[in-house]
Amino acid sequence: MAPHRNVELKARDPEPERTLRAALAHGAVDQGLLHQRDTYFAARDGRLKLREQDDAGHRAAQLIAYARDDEATARTSSYHLVDVPDAAAAAGALEAALGLVVVVDKRRRLLLWDGVRIHLDEVQGLGSWLELEAVAAPDSDLAAEHDKVGRLRQALGITDDRIVARGYAAMLLDAGAATPRLVALARRAMERAHAPYSRFHVGAALRDEAGGLHSGPNVENGAYPQSQCAEAAAIGALVAAGATAIREVAVMADTELIVPCGGCRQRLAEFAGPDVPVHLCGPEGVRRTVTLGELLPLAFDLEAAR
Repeated sequence: MAPHRNVELKARDPEPERTLRAALAHGAVDQGLLHQRDTYFAARDGRLKLREQDDAGHRAAQLIAYARDDEATARTSSYHLVDVPDAAAAAGALEAALGLVVVVDKRRRLLLWDGVRIHLDEVQGLGSWLELEAVAAPDSDLAAEHDKVGRLRQALGITDDRIVARGYAAMLLDAGAATPRLVALARRAMERAHAPYSRFHVGAALRDEAGGLHSGPNVENGAYPQSQCAEAAAIGALVAAGATAIREVAVMADTELIVPCGGCRQRLAEFAGPDVPVHLCGPEGVRRTVTLGELLPLAFDLEAAR
C-alpha cells in the first residue's frame, strides 16, 4: 500500500494565545484539546511510534511508521497508519523486539483551516510549539499543500528564526532523554561481545541525527588484526540503517574506566562533531562524560588537509 503524505512545518511558539487568535481570525475552526502520548521505538529504517490519544474521554491508538527529512522549512512526510486495539500489548511487544527510544507527552489544541491541521502543542519538557500539517490527496503533486502551508505561515506570522528542522523526539533526546537507553544498549552489546582471546568485553551504542539508536560489541578474530572494536561495529550498524551523523555515544566495559582507542576516536570523528557527548560507562551506568573533542583534540580532517 502506498504511504500517506503531508507537508509539515514546525516552529517555536512564544505566544500561543496570540497564535490561537490569529488562526481563528483567519477562519480556522477549533476542534478542541487532545492528549497525545507518542512512544518511539528503534526502527531500522525511518521512524516508528505508537500514538495513544485521549479525545474528550475517547481513547484510541495508532502505530505510525514515517519518513521525513529534517529541514528547517516546509517538508514532506510519508507515513503508514495502523489502528491498534490494545496499545499496552503492542507497546510491550515493540519494546521487547526493537527497544524503546523516547516518549513524547503533549497537550495539543487542534484547529482546521482549508484541509490544513494546525497544532498548538504544549510538549512536556520542551514548552510551546506550533505545527502546520497539510494532508495530501494520493495523486497530489504537493504544490497546493505547500501553497496552503505558506499562506497560513504568513497569516500566523511564523518567521524564519522560529522554524525548526527536528522533531520533538529528537529534541528530547538532545536534552538527555536517550542516555539511559543508550547505556542499556551498550550493556547488552558488551554482554554479547565475541572476545574469547582477550576476555575483554566492550559494548558501544550510538544515537543518530534522527534519534535512532545503534549498538555493537567488539568482535575478535583468531587472526588478531582482523578483530573489530565495538565502536566500529556500532558505526557499521548506524550506516546500514541510513543514518549519517552521531549525536551521542556510550561505551561500556567491566573495567575501571573504558575509553575508545585512538583509532575509534577517529572513526567516531568521521560522523560526530567535537561537542558530541561520549559517556564512559561501567555495568552500573555512566562513570564519566566527556566530549569527543576532549578525547581527540586534533582529529584528522581530510578536507582541511587538502
